[in-house]
Amino acid sequence: MNGILPVFRRSLRDSWRSLLGWTVGLAAVLLLYLPLYPSLGGNGQLQDIISALPKQLVETIGYDQISSGAGYTQSTFYGLMGFLLLTIAAVLWGSAAIAGAEESGRAELDLAHGIGRGQYALESAVAVLVRLLWLGAFSGFVVWSLNDSAELGLAGSRIVGASAALSGLAFLTASAALLAGAATGRRVWATGVGAGIAVVGYILQALAKQSTDLDWLNALSPYAWVYRQSPLADGVDPGGLALTWGLALAFVVASIVALRTRDLRG
Repeated sequence: MNGILPVFRRSLRDSWRSLLGWTVGLAAVLLLYLPLYPSLGGNGQLQDIISALPKQLVETIGYDQISSGAGYTQSTFYGLMGFLLLTIAAVLWGSAAIAGAEESGRAELDLAHGIGRGQYALESAVAVLVRLLWLGAFSGFVVWSLNDSAELGLAGSRIVGASAALSGLAFLTASAALLAGAATGRRVWATGVGAGIAVVGYILQALAKQSTDLDWLNALSPYAWVYRQSPLADGVDPGGLALTWGLALAFVVASIVALRTRDLRG
């Protein structure tokens, strides 16, 4: 492999169809949910439905503020469908970046052509990051473009913050999968760790909403770090956002170290 950033360039080239598919999927979800707000949330109809549900269930799924444009967008997309879709993409891309390449034999072949292990891990991580940033930015753009027609009343700066939170949460998942793949060389472990970070984080914040005695669980949940304070309604929490991105970058550094110190599978 020759040229500048060979692993990064090949990764983007090989995954453009996948990236296009995820982009279309996110657009479809946003175009399905957000235009419904004026007929549901705007006239109180949705709030009446939510009021009929158990309070703890409503708080668990984040529908307690759904009657506002910010609450509706956060509850339906950023906190649920967008989170789900970007998490799946992050797990797939993160587990394939190193572990998948090693299991297929491609990583060993690339390293035999003079690419350092640290470089391989770093470029793989950057390739995943660029794709997730694209999905986050694209989602924010679609939300912004629908803001007026869907009567959401969202501030542009808060859309940017919500998209940064969503992208950071997804990259944390991907970097965890990347680290597990670099440490074990097994895709099943990479997938399990990446998915586990996302699922456990979501469950912990859901449990924390059930009782004030469990509020401390929010400190252990990456989901709560970025969403306990609604980015769209109250602005993104700088500390939670910094912690999420910082831990993701730490996982990338750990991936580089892990790959450099481990014997690759034959």
